[in-house]
Amino acid sequence: MSDQAKKLRQMLHHHDKKAKTISVVSGKGGVGKSNTSLNFALQLLELDFKVLLIDLDIGMGNIDILVGNDANYSIANLFNEFLSINDIIELGPNNLHYIAGGTSLEEIVHLRNEQLQFFFDEMEKVIQLYDYVIFDLGAGVTEATLSFILASDECIVLTTPEPTAITDAYSMIKHIIQRNNALPMNVLINRCKNEREGKQTMMKFTKVIEHFLQKEVKPIGILPEDPIVTTAVIKQVPYTMLNERASVSKAMKIIVQSYVSGDQEDALSEERGSFILRLKKMLGKG
Repeated sequence: MSDQAKKLRQMLHHHDKKAKTISVVSGKGGVGKSNTSLNFALQLLELDFKVLLIDLDIGMGNIDILVGNDANYSIANLFNEFLSINDIIELGPNNLHYIAGGTSLEEIVHLRNEQLQFFFDEMEKVIQLYDYVIFDLGAGVTEATLSFILASDECIVLTTPEPTAITDAYSMIKHIIQRNNALPMNVLINRCKNEREGKQTMMKFTKVIEHFLQKEVKPIGILPEDPIVTTAVIKQVPYTMLNERASVSKAMKIIVQSYVSGDQEDALSEERGSFILRLKKMLGKG
């Protein structure tokens, strides 16, 4: 663990940008959010970005299972034992840095001041260390989940074409924009039977949001239904690594390349690195 901490400190010394924070959310469970977060992060790594994936899908934390790892530590160790962020970061496939889930996210709103301050200080290190910090958040809306979403630079809302998933994703977006209409929001449709279904779902969904919520969301891609995803979960190997030629892997690669291309343009006019200040405000500590 000390060697790993040393490497992280060396990265910090050579890195002067501030990370973009992204919350990945869904209205309901079972739409493939953790799998999507993981493979999205891995494709960012392929493009030579420094990425940290933080599993905050508490109770349903899946990242270590999806990568076939038994995590030594989780975010709970930071809160309860004051372990540094360097010590709780796990190494996954392709040298992915991630933090496992392991405590109720709701607990964060009840932490003592010294626990919260330690968390803020450690997260500040992370913001300076990476290019992207991705929060894999639990499905549905809670105050703690909303705090992380609203503190992030932007969010990705994941849904499938199923009517229940669409309805819950709409409800999630409505909750978010009621609190902050300016937060940049992206929509990603998962498990589409074919491209036609995906495009139709995306077009209808984004139009409904624009019409009823007066919010423009950015469609960032469509992921096809692909049996390789189930195989990857069973083998505990991320699907983009198990078979990079699979239809879902190729789609994810294109989505991330397109996302990064647009993100580099946005970064020129965007002020990043205010995640901690916003989170403090959300938790009534700012």
